Amino acid sequence: MKLAILSREPKLYSTTRLVEAATLRGHEAVVLDHLHCNLVLEKGKPGILYEGRTLEGIDAIIPRIGASVTFYGCAVVRQFEMMKVRTAVESQAIVRSRDKLRSMQILSRAGVGMPKTAFTNYSDEVPAMIEQVGGAPVIIKLLEGTQGLGVVLAESAKAAQSVIEAFHNLKARIIVQEFIAESKGADLRAFVVNGEVVGAMKRQGKEGEFRSNLHRGGSGTLVKLTRAEKAAALLAAKALGLGIAGVDMLQSKRGPLVLEVNSSPGLEGIEKATGLDIAGRIIEYTADIAQRKKSKAGTKPRQKQPMPDNQSDVPM
Repeated sequence: MKLAILSREPKLYSTTRLVEAATLRGHEAVVLDHLHCNLVLEKGKPGILYEGRTLEGIDAIIPRIGASVTFYGCAVVRQFEMMKVRTAVESQAIVRSRDKLRSMQILSRAGVGMPKTAFTNYSDEVPAMIEQVGGAPVIIKLLEGTQGLGVVLAESAKAAQSVIEAFHNLKARIIVQEFIAESKGADLRAFVVNGEVVGAMKRQGKEGEFRSNLHRGGSGTLVKLTRAEKAAALLAAKALGLGIAGVDMLQSKRGPLVLEVNSSPGLEGIEKATGLDIAGRIIEYTADIAQRKKSKAGTKPRQKQPMPDNQSDVPM
């Protein structure tokens, strides 16, 4: 199989591990910078130009699309889909997961547990919005924030109102979320591949930090998920249509609460915390969906048998 990893950073841990895992399994792996892919649109003949040549012979892709380039990255993934190339993560699923408000609406509809969340279109009803999520302290998040950036803990209603008004004045879209005190600055990251939790870790924020992101100095350790936590992670990934996902959850008195579902979860933290070959599971899944396509294409369609003259092909 020829597998393409869409990544802007070929030396990044996640990218190198995927290449390594693919090579060990006998596949050819290439790294393509999706921002350098030029899309060619023609009736019945979509194509991609890369470094002056037309891309051909790729069996499947593994998108590693950064949040800052979601628009163009997803356009490239869509182009591969139009070219009948299989993808480990579909373009529409990436779009869903990147829109925090939309993804939470989808998760809510699917019955996934989550912290109480409120969104407003620059409304003046800030106090009411704070009360809707249970009152202070509250978490205030930028809709476009990633890796713990753009997340603020407001300890009092007055502080929350000041922060919300400041964001509104900057025309920044935010969500206000219930603060889960019992989580104590920790969360769970469940790594889902093809409808199965293949690894999980507990991320603990450094002392005095409510954010548990590893990029913010948090640490990750191996954890065994409960049945409810596994079910929540699988339901969240399925609701968003993600074949590969990193599901972040809080442990609360009322069960697991999903914070976010990441469509391009990093491999370094989870592999080091668990000692598991997560990259290998991703490669096996990607190669499998590509093989299924080849097998399907190689199966000749059955010829329709002619109907006897005295019978109708219209069902009665």
